[in-house]
Amino acid sequence: MPMPRNAQGADPRPPAVSTADLRKSYGDKTVLDGIDLRIPAGTVFALLGPNGAGKTTTVQILSTLISADGGHAQVAGHDVAGSPDGVRAAIGVTGQFAALDNLLTAEENLLLMADLLHLGRAEGRSRAQELLARFDIADVAKQRAALFSGGMRRRLDLAMTLVGDPKVIFLDEPTTGLDPRSRRTMWDTVRSLVASGVTVFLTTQYLEEADQLADRVAVLDGGRIVAEGTADELKARIPGSHVRLRFTDPEQYERAAAAVPGAVRDDGELALRVAGDAGLDALRSLLDRLDAAGVRTADFSVHTPDLDDVFLALTGDGSAPHPKETSR
Repeated sequence: MPMPRNAQGADPRPPAVSTADLRKSYGDKTVLDGIDLRIPAGTVFALLGPNGAGKTTTVQILSTLISADGGHAQVAGHDVAGSPDGVRAAIGVTGQFAALDNLLTAEENLLLMADLLHLGRAEGRSRAQELLARFDIADVAKQRAALFSGGMRRRLDLAMTLVGDPKVIFLDEPTTGLDPRSRRTMWDTVRSLVASGVTVFLTTQYLEEADQLADRVAVLDGGRIVAEGTADELKARIPGSHVRLRFTDPEQYERAAAAVPGAVRDDGELALRVAGDAGLDALRSLLDRLDAAGVRTADFSVHTPDLDDVFLALTGDGSAPHPKETSR
């Protein structure tokens, strides 16, 4: 259930991740040009952007892998530059490619991570068994990671991230290369993590993934955040909602065009495109107008902007996608 917002509209939960004027350049190429973020604890935040936009650089700075050139950042209450050890103790990072030792079994990979985190022998074994069961890989615990499918490798990789019981997890394109079933399994895992109080910082190329998982979404382009909000808030910023009416009878088509004079005609397809709010009330009003004019459609479809439309409109990357429609 969404948390209430205060009078100014801000989420009242304390931030798990925050940045102010974060900057990074490589030579004369500016990668991050003043990034401001505030990510409440116990939420999923998705950072979207075209290739080279700076998503991975942002994750690398926040996880202390590289340093920023300017600005400030805090993760789990620790200053990234001033207390990197505190940040590292509070986070987990899952990169674009599974960081597994293929010669080790699933259980051995987890025990290796427990050793690297200086967990005691008993605690490490207990944690490994817990995670093997949690990620449904206990039955293959003795198999080498090299034999795992892509989905199983990603689950084991995420399990290794959780050995240290992190408060904040950075998932950098975690479902790249997974089939739809494995991707949805990973989504369910992310939801369960957030339900337990973990904060997830997600970068992804799959816009449906952000739509499904994220409490808030930011679009990064040219080193700057060009938009931020809930998925629905971002979609509402993009024009393009419309209803498409199709006819098989030319006479019915002409009568409908007369009843809806602002519609865009497609005489070849005997179809009308009616722009505007595609909500239920607007749709009911349109159908009532057609009914009053004695017009019956062969079928109709409703189009509303999705995150693909938002991405393309805000980043200016590519041409408009094929409309996603719900037919009736």
